[in-house]
Amino acid sequence: MLKMLTARKSKTLVSGGCFLIILYYFGVFTHLFESEFKSYFQYPYDGDIEEFVQALRSNASPKVPPINTYNFHFAKSSPNKCKGVENLRLVYLVKSAPGNFDRRIAIRGSWGYEHRFSDVEIRMVFLLGESEDAIWQRKIQTESERFKDIVQANFTDSYYNNTFKTMMGFTWVVRFCPTARFYMFVDDDYYVSTKNLLRFIRNPTAYPNYLEPAKQRRLHQFDFDLDVNVRLYAGYVFKSAPHRHRISKWYVSLSEYPYDMWPPYVTAGAYVVSREALLDMYYASFYTKHFKFDDIYVGLLAFKCKIEPYHCDQFYFNKVNYNLEDYKFMVASHGYGDPRELVNVWTQQRAKNNA
Repeated sequence: MLKMLTARKSKTLVSGGCFLIILYYFGVFTHLFESEFKSYFQYPYDGDIEEFVQALRSNASPKVPPINTYNFHFAKSSPNKCKGVENLRLVYLVKSAPGNFDRRIAIRGSWGYEHRFSDVEIRMVFLLGESEDAIWQRKIQTESERFKDIVQANFTDSYYNNTFKTMMGFTWVVRFCPTARFYMFVDDDYYVSTKNLLRFIRNPTAYPNYLEPAKQRRLHQFDFDLDVNVRLYAGYVFKSAPHRHRISKWYVSLSEYPYDMWPPYVTAGAYVVSREALLDMYYASFYTKHFKFDDIYVGLLAFKCKIEPYHCDQFYFNKVNYNLEDYKFMVASHGYGDPRELVNVWTQQRAKNNA
């Protein structure tokens, strides 16, 4: 009898231990120690950074030295991409992997074609990190010489370095292309309708045009074309919590981020920022500790700059099942890693006057 009780107790202890381990790995205990975002949020640099951002934008010395800098060395910078272009409306910054040559070719021949509209100045560059593959690097060199649209800097191209890739794009804009009205950051596995994007940035609050007339009149408070100081950071907005389960690709420890919610952020696959928003967020990065996920980091920059992300349902972070009519108002859709599919869909939508 004693042996049976002992065995039963051992099984109970083992089961309880296993259960606690499962809770530990799924972050249940971690959630207990999170701080409330709404009440306690501070992310280094702790405090208001607006004065420092404006000082840096004015080439003045801020009272507090920067805590973070992205000192990129550009192996390839496409320095003349925006040079001498008047009334530059839109610049695409396409985040691409070094080996994705076919995707880049497809984009150049479809939605990324710079002369799609004769009356709108558009430019495009591809953002790459470094590759250890010598053959790829030689091909990239040839590609860069031919198309003059490659921007590549000194960091390893990998998933957890996407923030470096994004901030390389911000840095490139400030150094080589600071006069465009709008910039779209987009992954190389997206379909984009340039026509719809141009309609969206003209007045985001009134897009798309299937809104009822009364609501459109109410939303037409001003024309973004006339307001050069507008701070737009737009796309598909998320309000979500950090992943605390330790087996997750997106696991975040309390030491990295102690709060129960992220600031509102736009999914990094496709988003658009105005020039004023980009410049403010770029200089805010000097006072914002690096974070490994690029969409969260850009959200942190926007939050510290007091820029509210603008949500638009027509920026899809997932792939939308394709038919001709459902893409009429779409700005961007994820899931186009197959270059042939991308070109086919774009060609059909252009024929329908939707691209």
